[in-house]
Amino acid sequence: MSRTKTAETIENVEFPSFDASKATDQIRAFAEKGVEQSKEAYAKLKTGAEETQKALESTYETAKTVSSDLSLKTIAALRANAEAGFSHLEALIGAKSLSEVIELQTAFLRKRVELSVEQAKELQAVASKAAEDVSKPIKTAFEKAIKDIKAA
Repeated sequence: MSRTKTAETIENVEFPSFDASKATDQIRAFAEKGVEQSKEAYAKLKTGAEETQKALESTYETAKTVSSDLSLKTIAALRANAEAGFSHLEALIGAKSLSEVIELQTAFLRKRVELSVEQAKELQAVASKAAEDVSKPIKTAFEKAIKDIKAA
């Protein structure tokens, strides 16, 4: 008896019909949305890569210029030191007494220390400016990227 009730219930149950055209439309819409999102992601990636390339090129050019400036300052300092050394040697050769040699040596050493401190300050200032100039394009690009990420 329970079998006949089950059979009657099954006969009275209606199953929903499957409409293939609706499923196709949903799949198409899903695929189109995926393609659109992929295009947007690619565009953002491309823009980011181009901006990064520009920042790196700018950094390279700045580093090249700053490196040249730093090299010229260093060469100028070395030249000044060499000339001072040769002048000192000439003065020592012309000295007439031991006290004059000691006086020349003391004055030379004092001048060398003062000049070395001055040269170190100049080179430090140039190096600090160089580091700031070189890092500026990368810092700007990084800040823009963070801002864009926060906006998204």
